[in-house]
Amino acid sequence: MEQKVVQPWVTGLILSLVLIAFSIVLYVTGQSENKIWGWIQSLLIMATLIWSCVNYAKQMNGNVSYGNVFAHGFKTTAAMIAIFSVYTFISSKYIFPEMIDKLIEKATKEMEAKGNATDEQINAGLSILKKFFIPISIGTIMLTFSLLGAIASAIGAGIAKKNPNPTPFDQ
Repeated sequence: MEQKVVQPWVTGLILSLVLIAFSIVLYVTGQSENKIWGWIQSLLIMATLIWSCVNYAKQMNGNVSYGNVFAHGFKTTAAMIAIFSVYTFISSKYIFPEMIDKLIEKATKEMEAKGNATDEQINAGLSILKKFFIPISIGTIMLTFSLLGAIASAIGAGIAKKNPNPTPFDQ
């Protein structure tokens, strides 16, 4: 019986749901600004993507190339980015709209503490931040997750067990 290969979007969906649950727990507990949890999230993403690449090669009985495995990992990354970006939009706009105000309040305090800008400059910067918060957030997610996904896919493709392609003379 032939083994079914897990599609990249399935792994991306599962990883996205885990990340969404993780981010909700962090927000509700007030830990969303804690940098340690951000690093843990990054490690979770990378470990899952590496596992996905290795598992894909195993499901294909090693009859894959480095490029096939890398592509599988990056397709998983693309699915994760798409789903998590939609969640970010929905959560920022409808579920946790106060999150933007909290972040702007924190940014205001940081800018005032530095003392490098006038009140007019601070207000102008914060109004731009408020206006473009969602696009900036989604762009940051896309850039960060793409970078993590490329690195993890490269590592996963590198360590995945691959059989050399048989030549017609080997048969």
